[in-house]
Amino acid sequence: MMGNILSVLLWVMAVDFRTFVLSRVVGGLSEGNVQLATAMATDISDEKSRGSTMALIGACFSVAFTFGPMLGAYLSSVPTVARNPFATAAGVSLALIVAETVYLYVALPETLPSLTGRGENAKKGAGKKMPNGKAAKAPPPKAATRTNSRFLLYAVHFVFLLFFSGMESSLSFMTYELFSFSSSMNGRLLGFVGLVASILQGGVTRRFPPLLSVRVGVVACLISFVLLARLQSVSMLYVAATCLAMTSATVVTGLNALSSFEAGEGERGGKLGLMRSWGQLGRGLGPVLFTSVYWWAGREVAYGMGSVGITVVALAVFAGLKNPPGSLPSKKVPAKEL
Repeated sequence: MMGNILSVLLWVMAVDFRTFVLSRVVGGLSEGNVQLATAMATDISDEKSRGSTMALIGACFSVAFTFGPMLGAYLSSVPTVARNPFATAAGVSLALIVAETVYLYVALPETLPSLTGRGENAKKGAGKKMPNGKAAKAPPPKAATRTNSRFLLYAVHFVFLLFFSGMESSLSFMTYELFSFSSSMNGRLLGFVGLVASILQGGVTRRFPPLLSVRVGVVACLISFVLLARLQSVSMLYVAATCLAMTSATVVTGLNALSSFEAGEGERGGKLGLMRSWGQLGRGLGPVLFTSVYWWAGREVAYGMGSVGITVVALAVFAGLKNPPGSLPSKKVPAKEL
C-alpha cells in the first residue's frame, strides 16, 4: 500500500510525461494487493467455501471496475492545476488510498495459519497434553494433495490473459472504427461489462465449483471472440459484451481457486503470487501483440487468432484440469441411510 501511495503521489505531482511514467512503474511494482486479498481469502475459508469467497473478491473488483472509470472521467473534467489536468482525479485517488491504508493497518488482522494458529493441523494439536503434563506441539502443516499440474495452471492463466487482455485493449478501437463510438459510449459499454460481471459473481458463479467456473468462462470467451470477429450491429456487440462479462466473472477467480487447492497452508501466498505473475506477464504482452495484429492485418485476423488461442486454452481446461478434492459440494446422505 505504501508503494501505491507513492505511485499516486507522483501522479499528483506529474507535470511532465516522465514523472507520469515513473508513477505507473511504481504502481506496477506495487500491484500485489488483489492477489494478497485472494491469498487471505484462502486462509480464512475452508475448501468448500473457498470458491465462493474468492468470487466475492472478484465481484468487489468488478464493482470497482464499473464505477471507478466513471468517477475518474468526471474528476478529470474538474480543473485544479493548470499544468496537470488530472490533478483532481489523482488527489481524490490519493485520499482514498491513504484512508484504505490506515483502515488496513488498524483493522486487518494477520491471516497466515502458521502465525495465527488457526490452521487445521494447529487445531488438531491444540489442547492435547503429553504424559508429562506439557502441551503437545502442533504437527507440521500437511502437504497439499496435488491434483493438477501447477505448470498447466500457470500456462492456462498466461495464455488466457495473453489473448483476453489483448482483446480488451483493442475493443475501444473496434467500436470507434465500426460504430463511431465516443468516449462516453465506450464508458457505458465497459460499465455494462463490469456491472454484469459483478452481478454474476455475487449471485451465480460463486456457487459454481472452481473448475466448472473456469470451463463456463472459457467457452463464453470463445463465443465472444467469434462474435467480435463477425459483428455488424451494436446489439450483437452487447451480446458479445455479455459473454465477456461472463468471462470476467469466472475464469481468473476460478483459476486462482484451483491454484489454492494445490498449495499447502503456509505456501498459498507464494503460489498464488506466482500464478498472478504469469497472468501479469500475459496481460503485459497481450495488448502489444494483439493490437499490432489488429492494425496490421485487420479485425477478422486478430479476433480469428484470438479464437484459436482461446480454443487451445479450452482444450487444456477440459482435457487437462480436474476437480481437486474438497472443491465439489458434498452430497447429502439420504435419511433412510442414516
